[in-house]
Amino acid sequence: MNDQKLSTEYRGLQLPLFIEKDEDGFYVVECPVLEGCYTQGKTIDEALKNIREVIELVVEEKENQEILSRYHPKELSLHTIIL
Repeated sequence: MNDQKLSTEYRGLQLPLFIEKDEDGFYVVECPVLEGCYTQGKTIDEALKNIREVIELVVEEKENQEILSRYHPKELSLHTIIL
């Protein structure tokens, strides 16, 4: 997609991702921390490769840079419930 490299400022930063398999069999992946940060792929590996590229693009936006400057979670977990 591009040859852009992630700023050293963000290297090593861990970000949460949500991955769902949609009704068409594609894996949709989203980084809920960053605005406009989602993509898809035919496989999980392809979706993860694609989200890395999207993250490299959206971290250049001022709004996302501000979000990342305040983002310092101590712990992350995902839970689901059945209703």
